[in-house]
Amino acid sequence: PVRGHVAPFMQARGDPAADLLAAAGSGAGRGADALIAAGRPAAPESGAVGTGGAPATAPAVPVGGGVAGSLAFAVVFALLGGLILNLMPCVFPVIGLKILGFAGHGGVDADGRLTPAQRSAVRSGAAWFAAGVVVSFWALAGLLLGLRAFGESVGWGFQLQSPAFVAAMALLFLVVGLNFSGLFEFGARASRLGGVSAGGAHPRLGAFGTGALAVLVATPCTAPFMGSAIGFTLAQPPASTIAVFTALGIGMALPYILLGVFPAWLGTLPRPGRWMETLKQFLAFPMYAAAAWLAWVLAQQRGGDAVFALLLGAVALACGLWLWGRQVQGSRVAGRFAYGLVAVGFMVGGLVVAWPGDARAPAAGMARAAEGWQPWSSAAVAAARAEGRPVFVDFTAAWCVSCQVNKKVVLESDRVVAAFDALGVVRMRADWTDRDPLITAELARHGRNSVPVYLYFPPDSSAPRMLPELLTVGTVLGVLGTH
Repeated sequence: PVRGHVAPFMQARGDPAADLLAAAGSGAGRGADALIAAGRPAAPESGAVGTGGAPATAPAVPVGGGVAGSLAFAVVFALLGGLILNLMPCVFPVIGLKILGFAGHGGVDADGRLTPAQRSAVRSGAAWFAAGVVVSFWALAGLLLGLRAFGESVGWGFQLQSPAFVAAMALLFLVVGLNFSGLFEFGARASRLGGVSAGGAHPRLGAFGTGALAVLVATPCTAPFMGSAIGFTLAQPPASTIAVFTALGIGMALPYILLGVFPAWLGTLPRPGRWMETLKQFLAFPMYAAAAWLAWVLAQQRGGDAVFALLLGAVALACGLWLWGRQVQGSRVAGRFAYGLVAVGFMVGGLVVAWPGDARAPAAGMARAAEGWQPWSSAAVAAARAEGRPVFVDFTAAWCVSCQVNKKVVLESDRVVAAFDALGVVRMRADWTDRDPLITAELARHGRNSVPVYLYFPPDSSAPRMLPELLTVGTVLGVLGTH
């Protein structure tokens, strides 16, 4: 009873022990997010003060409870989160690249085993792919730490808040897809994009690049365990941040590390043949789908004009790549030079045309068109709570794949919408598609620096409840029914 009265008072004062005390009353060992959240220091309460001098809302208590938290837990959760990243839809296209690369080493000898040369190639490819993954996570961690040192408020997936980066990634996926479709080649012995050619001139560099690309496309996704692990780094020294991101990289690369340690597992693959060309062409379609999705993200950030410019630039870039492929196959030096010059002109022109401007789209963001939802603000939350109304806040972004899946499958489902309406829940959406310091600060206050994050504020004055990154209808209905 004492804990139930003292914990909210301590949280309102910002006492660092408040989270531990409050979490202790909700049961130990039930929920990965809580294990990390309960161990973090109290974060600044920026953007959380209500109207009329009311005290700031206490940091959210993750659904499920928990009492302990440490760097060891963060590393374990990061390892698990990185492993689960391989199952997220945003990573599927690049995983296809690596599968095709391993397929290039398929086939067995007369005894049904991989040859020594094949085993060596598999080990080398897996090691360099893993190195690309881990080094890329180190680069992300270093960039995050550097930006924070200069006072910037950034979080997981921050680069996708840049329309220029989104446009560049869309064009990159298009280029990979066109290469897979056979629009252009760089010669029979040249390394192909992603290092999928087993006989390429630079297979190690290709495998390393594929690992780096896998990390880039993984940033729109937040796997289970990842949110709490990355959030743990908010108030930790740089060494702890590097340790967590290293664990993320190792977790993501773990399946390929195991294939490198046990290359005989690939002995069941068929011998290289025409089926590889068919598979390569099929893998172009996930690339085109990823490019289309990123074009939609750009539309949320900069509107239809920016997407039109991106499409025009993509056409020019594709034409340049086609010309480049033809000049490589040309027989005369003068002809190859002319083709190459025109091809480079088309490619450079395409990149210039596709570059998004600084003008924001009118009413950009997803909150504008979502029926029943209103834009988030701390003042609006405080006003609704002052009226005794429950509040549900969706911290989301257009580039967050997990957010979009949760929204379509769960938050917009008939059962959840009916429950929201029946209980009079005020629904708010905090759109993090573009950089927003207020949203970043509110996420940090709840021990998070990534999306999705879901908070439910009961109609009473109790602390909000944080739902897991991947929602189910049952999870949301259960939280709505517990107030």
